[in-house]
Amino acid sequence: MALQLLVSLMLSSLMGVAWGAGSSFYSEFEVTWGEGRGKIANNGQLLTLTLDRSSGSGFQSRKEYLFGKIDMQLKLVPGNSAGTVTAYYLSSQGPTHDEIDFEFLGNLSGDPYTLHTNVFTQGKGDREMQFRLWFDPTKDFHTYSILWNPRHVIFMVDEVAIRDFRNLESRGIAFPKRQPMRIYSSLWNADDWATRGGLVKTDWSQAPFTASYRNFSADASPSSGGWFNQELDSATLARMRWLQRNYMIYNYCADANRFPQGLPPECSIA
Repeated sequence: MALQLLVSLMLSSLMGVAWGAGSSFYSEFEVTWGEGRGKIANNGQLLTLTLDRSSGSGFQSRKEYLFGKIDMQLKLVPGNSAGTVTAYYLSSQGPTHDEIDFEFLGNLSGDPYTLHTNVFTQGKGDREMQFRLWFDPTKDFHTYSILWNPRHVIFMVDEVAIRDFRNLESRGIAFPKRQPMRIYSSLWNADDWATRGGLVKTDWSQAPFTASYRNFSADASPSSGGWFNQELDSATLARMRWLQRNYMIYNYCADANRFPQGLPPECSIA
């Protein structure tokens, strides 16, 4: 069973490299900071963000979304990326904002990236889950997706679900469903915490650092596909749980020392 699931993950990753045709970055996004370090190229089909000692860079979507299936292919900073963070996320604005995060924490050459995920509702986060990936995210492009509907926030890698944050409002747990969000991404220096808790600093002799993006797709029409009503079937749920057992390296719901007054309420609901 474990071997079959691992083979399935690898096949999904290979399929992710060749996935679909994307929209133009010129029409969908704008580079918002970085003084020229963020660039759109290849007739709008490629976007790159660069970090050097002076500055990082970032972009945001021109549109806001209230639910949708959001896909983006990324190729992360290669080599010694320690201290760098590539963030790709949805967020609204204000002190009670909602946010759905992918963050890729760099590492020393030869060591794996950490994929950091989080969900904020009404300004409150602290729902971190972290993973190792089952492939090298610097060698090829891979698809990172957020499926957000009224019942679920599902994090996906090459169409494989890795995390599901469910709507448990009936249990008094807030869920992001009222605030439209934009897509944001940035590449920045976070060597005070990103790699081994800040013990490993950014090696600026390796700069500039570059992350690349292509094949963006956003389906925000409830009538255009099954995403609006999508649930996790038993096979998808089993594969997600197997992946979490084998590739998840941190789960806030298992960190009792962090929450001395008790774990967040969603952690006790199967």
